[in-house]
Amino acid sequence: MLTIRKRFASGKTAREADHQPRVAVGEEGGVLGCAFSGNWTTRTVTLVDADMRKIEKRSGFQTLALDLSHIEKMDTAGAWLIDRLVSAFEKKGVEIRLEGQSEIASILLGAVGDAVRREPDSGGAKPPNIIIRALEAVGRRVYEMRDDFLSSMNILGATIRGSQMKLGRGHAVNPAAIFNQIDRMGVGAIPVVVLMSAIVGAIVAQQGAYQLSYFGADIFVVDLVGVLILRELGVLMTAIMIAGRSGSAITAEIGSMKMREEVDALKVIGLNPIGVLVFPRLVALVIALPCLTIIANFAALGGGIAAAWLYSDIAPAAFIDRLRVAIDLSTIFAGLIKAPFMAMIIGTIASVEGMKVGGSAESLGQHVTASVVKSIFVVIILDGLFAMFYAAIEF
Repeated sequence: MLTIRKRFASGKTAREADHQPRVAVGEEGGVLGCAFSGNWTTRTVTLVDADMRKIEKRSGFQTLALDLSHIEKMDTAGAWLIDRLVSAFEKKGVEIRLEGQSEIASILLGAVGDAVRREPDSGGAKPPNIIIRALEAVGRRVYEMRDDFLSSMNILGATIRGSQMKLGRGHAVNPAAIFNQIDRMGVGAIPVVVLMSAIVGAIVAQQGAYQLSYFGADIFVVDLVGVLILRELGVLMTAIMIAGRSGSAITAEIGSMKMREEVDALKVIGLNPIGVLVFPRLVALVIALPCLTIIANFAALGGGIAAAWLYSDIAPAAFIDRLRVAIDLSTIFAGLIKAPFMAMIIGTIASVEGMKVGGSAESLGQHVTASVVKSIFVVIILDGLFAMFYAAIEF
């Protein structure tokens, strides 16, 4: 090792003129000494990569001594090259001695070594079997559900607490924003809700008339349409359409604002993003969905009247007379009570997914899709829970 150091000392003037990385190698008494000099940076380490690989293949010694005192500059590329040499001989059981390293070199070598050793073995273990992978997927979904639930409660709590209901102050509730959202989510959705509900009502009446005609009970198609539409299908179909139409829009709007850092800008100027962005949309949905449910009920009953008249020769007047007997106020309110809860679920899930959007268009698309799927799924689950609750209390 002393011989190598003397060789570097004698060539000091030449090294100052030439900053290329160099490796001097000498072996003495079972010790392989390597002295490094020059700039070991990304631009220059390719010049000594072949020499380092030749050193890695050497054997027949017990100790590897590395002298780093003559290295002028080093970055992560140079540190990685030296760490690769050290790792290769550590696997062979060779003792490693580092000498003359600067403080920067020590930090770089430690950081690079830790990063390399954290990487999984490329020729690693076999992948787990299908049962383990299935259980792992279930576990991940459970944790995702937990995180989504906590985020939803955070959004809901922040909406109620931070809705900026400070009438008469600078951050009061903005009625214009709420009415604008009602116009977009409610009034704008009337055509599609009326069309879809009328078609669904007509299909239910047509299928019911076709089956009941075998028993000579055509008039009971009115009971079928009235109860099914007013208790279940009217509000459920409306909520599903609003989840696909307005829920995706909420996620896309909030997500695009998150991508453009407008949400952070609201925080910087002292505004609560939940109160500014989520509160008007949530209030608008809670108001609009029950109103749309009423419109959808009328449209579905209109479609049912037309289909019953066409397939069962039940006149509209007879249909309405029978409808008065078949339903009562509890039937109507059984469906309308669900609407505000479904609106809260759609708005909350859409807002949570919007706040989770990252900085890419791919992330925006994924969360918009997740918003619609989760909203529809939870809405259907909620409808089933309401059905069981109504059955339990005989409502």
